[in-house]
Amino acid sequence: MTLLHKIVIIGGGAGGLELATQLGNSLGRSNKAEITLVDQKLTHVWKPLLHEIASGRLNPHQEETNYFAHAAKHAYQFVLGRFVGIDRQHKRVEIQHQHWLKKAVNSPISSASSIALEYDTLILALGSTCNDFGTEGVKQHCHFLDNVEQAQQFQQDLLHVYLEAQHLPKARALNIAIIGAGATGIELAAELIHAKDNFFQYGLNKIDPSKVNIRVIEAADRILPALSEKTSEHTQQQLEDLGVEVLTDHRVSKVDAERIYFANGANFEAEIKVWAAGIKAPEVFNNLTEFEKDRLNRLHVFATLQTTIDPDIFAFGDCAHCQPDAKAPALAPRAQVASQQANFLLRAMKARVAQQPLPMFRFSEKGALVSLSEHSAVGELLGKVNIHGVLAKSMYVSLYRVHQANIHGYTHAGLLTAKDLMTKNIGPKIKLH
Repeated sequence: MTLLHKIVIIGGGAGGLELATQLGNSLGRSNKAEITLVDQKLTHVWKPLLHEIASGRLNPHQEETNYFAHAAKHAYQFVLGRFVGIDRQHKRVEIQHQHWLKKAVNSPISSASSIALEYDTLILALGSTCNDFGTEGVKQHCHFLDNVEQAQQFQQDLLHVYLEAQHLPKARALNIAIIGAGATGIELAAELIHAKDNFFQYGLNKIDPSKVNIRVIEAADRILPALSEKTSEHTQQQLEDLGVEVLTDHRVSKVDAERIYFANGANFEAEIKVWAAGIKAPEVFNNLTEFEKDRLNRLHVFATLQTTIDPDIFAFGDCAHCQPDAKAPALAPRAQVASQQANFLLRAMKARVAQQPLPMFRFSEKGALVSLSEHSAVGELLGKVNIHGVLAKSMYVSLYRVHQANIHGYTHAGLLTAKDLMTKNIGPKIKLH
């Protein structure tokens, strides 16, 4: 009996799930390879939605895809667990699974067990986490938006600030600071502008919207430094028109419970603080001591997306340092890059299973879009054409619909779109629980 080629994908983010789906539908369904996806969560939520979940505009449970149900439908296996390390000699990955038992008194008892998954090809797609650059007080006093749980924690903390204010005799102010003016920070700031008005509309009126101060802080000389100066200037004008205060050339040196301190000696009060100032590879990569890495702890890969020390181990997306063109800088950690690499790896895995030469990855710049509200966005196409307003927002929303089509198929994605349109105005505009 011929043993199937075992492809193990670690990480069920946008890139990892899209790749597992496509490999399952092709190699898995035709019985040419055994596809396994590993993630420490039971469900997938598209990461670019996190700022909407944090503001309360989206309910994450309505956007979740269950890995077990999805795997059964798309001919791959799902393993629930946390990636711990790699035994390259025996071609195994160690996965740790946490077991939770809840008694009647609701006191959880936990235990952990480890399993070893064998692989012929291992693909690492673990994404990235926020990088605090060792800044004092950030871990203790700032929110992060790396995952759904952190977005929900921010939403709950924001809601409870409003709930507690209802017991005050008079209206109070609220200072919110977002450190980092990349896409995540900009999109969250815009969402919070609309959230403060929605809270007031629904009767949580002891925090006056006019006294909610939202600041975006950037160490560089302009916001959205990865995009063109024209897009950056237009976006800053849009934010300021919405009522967001934008501070550039402000490097944070320290954060405490009440204030943010800057390298130039200035400081100001901030009751709620969000850190969105950079990324790095996940902490588990510290265990991968044999691999070549960059200053962000990302694994160096060739244009085939194979790691430089092991041709059987691939990495892509935010956790990989990929530089297909030696004359150009390494590709930025963007969803567009991960999606294109997932499509490339589908072709590469088909060639690998068929024992054919691997193709080389080439990135094609499609542009970038940044959401500024429910009805507006800004961006640039092909690095040249600047767009904004409703047209840009429509294109921004279409990115999510494309992701849904990639993991569910076009019919299922169409039904999800119809469902969202029909239920859009049924509930409150913001999550109040």
